Amino acid sequence: MTVRSASLAAPSPLRRLVVPALVSLVGVAILIGLGVWQLERMAWKRALIATLTERLAAEPVALPPAAAWPGLSREANEFRRIRVSGDFLHDKEALVYAIGSGSRTAPSGLGYRVFTPLRLAGGATVLVDRGFVPDADKAPEARAAGQVSGPVEIVALMRWPESRPMFAPADDPDRNVWFARDPAAIAVTKGLTIPAFYLDLEQPAPPGGLPRPVLLRPNLPDNHLQYAITWFSLALALAAIFVVWAFGRRKDTA
Repeated sequence: MTVRSASLAAPSPLRRLVVPALVSLVGVAILIGLGVWQLERMAWKRALIATLTERLAAEPVALPPAAAWPGLSREANEFRRIRVSGDFLHDKEALVYAIGSGSRTAPSGLGYRVFTPLRLAGGATVLVDRGFVPDADKAPEARAAGQVSGPVEIVALMRWPESRPMFAPADDPDRNVWFARDPAAIAVTKGLTIPAFYLDLEQPAPPGGLPRPVLLRPNLPDNHLQYAITWFSLALALAAIFVVWAFGRRKDTA
């Protein structure tokens, strides 16, 4: 009868800790990584809030000439307040699906942001987000007073396209409805040549009150430090749990 050695029948206490130690190490590394990521997000968010606060408080400046548009960077120009004059091309307006925030300028409920081309004095065209209209007033005839004709001067923010929401439906040009603020997609259907940016109207509000300009405010939430502390605390807790467990296992097998 063959008797196995004790070393083969029962692994040493240190060997029994290897797999749990590796699993715990991976978990701690992931949790620390999430904490570092939240700190990076905090730095990005605070820089964005500072930029928004500075640019939204600045006096409006003239829109750069059309020849300079291709060289304008998003980082240096988004949220910059500008003043510009032109004529709205209401026959080429587009409706971008939106949900009202419930604020004074955008009542709660389903509706649309009205994007209207503005033809400048030199002949160039830029798309303007004129504001929110409830679903019941999406037809131009329902807000005829706001379809101003002739030259207008506006104050607006320079904005760049948003990322298309993951579950957004496909745009429906036949119904004149889009589901992302994407000037390029609108321009293709409307036969427009426009820059990469668009203008987000601040003032003036149109006669009749529609569309309602939606004023941007730098009130972004900044909870990233709290999240980072949570992830780091979980990493510390996991490491402590493993140490206590490993110490107990060694005592049991001593």
